[in-house]
Amino acid sequence: MPERDAVHEEGKVPSGTASRTMVDEIRRQNLRQVLLLAHRSGPLSRAELTRATGLNRSTIGGLVAELQERGLVHAHAATPTRKVGRPSAAVSASTQTVAIAVNPEVDTIDVALVSLGGRVVHRVRYANDHIPTPAEFVNIVGAIIEGMRPDQLGLRSVGVGLAIPGLVREADGRVLLAPHLDWRDVPVAAMLEAKIGLPVVGANDANCGILAEVAFGAASGTGVIVYLNGGASGIGSGIVIDGQLIRGSGGHAGEFGHTLVNSMGSSCHCGAVGCLETEVRLDRLIAAAGARPSTAAEMNALVSDAWHHPQSACGRELHRQLPYLATAFRTIINALNPVQLVLGGYLAAILLAAGETALTDRIGPSLPGAREEVSLAATQLGDGLLLIGAAELVFAPLVDDPASQQRVDGAIASDLESRPALKL
Repeated sequence: MPERDAVHEEGKVPSGTASRTMVDEIRRQNLRQVLLLAHRSGPLSRAELTRATGLNRSTIGGLVAELQERGLVHAHAATPTRKVGRPSAAVSASTQTVAIAVNPEVDTIDVALVSLGGRVVHRVRYANDHIPTPAEFVNIVGAIIEGMRPDQLGLRSVGVGLAIPGLVREADGRVLLAPHLDWRDVPVAAMLEAKIGLPVVGANDANCGILAEVAFGAASGTGVIVYLNGGASGIGSGIVIDGQLIRGSGGHAGEFGHTLVNSMGSSCHCGAVGCLETEVRLDRLIAAAGARPSTAAEMNALVSDAWHHPQSACGRELHRQLPYLATAFRTIINALNPVQLVLGGYLAAILLAAGETALTDRIGPSLPGAREEVSLAATQLGDGLLLIGAAELVFAPLVDDPASQQRVDGAIASDLESRPALKL
């Protein structure tokens, strides 16, 4: 359960002309806290919400009712128990409020409807026969969204989130560089927004991944947590400190894929030599295996076979990559002293196959205490991780200010979304 913010009982404010403003602000804070709990930790009983927030039951009841009117939570029928007293109804985030999440890769374009609460309710994977241009990507995504018809499924779309494998200016979703897609300085978010008529936000895919793990998975603890993801577009990474994503001044912090691991290595698209993502590469592993896994289970099986058969072609490639991965781990540990390294994509498959001890033993010398203090963990959200994180980009302003969602006959008409709705 997320650490709770300071909350206040409504009505306990000084009298005077400013009291109404203070009451409104307190109510906004309380709405935010209840929705955040329902979104990340639900379903929760009203009694659990009372304990978590410190508010009384009547205040919780009023807040839940308002969130229901705004279409943001469900209040389920109470489950009968043998305990004395009336059972408390369960409150969960609305599964009818969805974000459209999109993750372009060199081989696929992944599009999903993700509800509040981090649930993928519908998903389409489009196989690319070539790397799409930005214009092709926009047309493909537009057609997929039109085919999904979320309104006919009884769902309300509040926006689109893009998880892009590259450098993305989060202020406007402009892709500065996505080298594996060969996209350079293109306003992808604005292009898609003009196409479909919904607000679009974008961020680096690894930042999306760690946002998802903070909300629902392995990165929910305190301290410094570093996320590394290995995918078709290279090594993505991100940093959170006490649950807060470290973005940097332009949203580009934590690019550990460009850590030097081999001074005699291959040239990288960034202009350097021997970067982590030039030496630890999924495509090399797949080429050595002679088979392309299509599911997470197949990827786990491929990596496990390579780990246990080091003399096979795939095994030799995996064991060639491991020292470089360990070098990057050591650099990260010495620089940030994290409590946890969370691994995603095929890096998670390596951890599952080899085990934590085998990988940490390869890290080698590091600053005293730092290596002993860090643990390795695989992502918990599976191959929907980046989509859930892209949806979090959309949900963040909504959860931060639920009062921005107007009451309109049980449907959402967001103050954040003044543009015309997508017509499907």
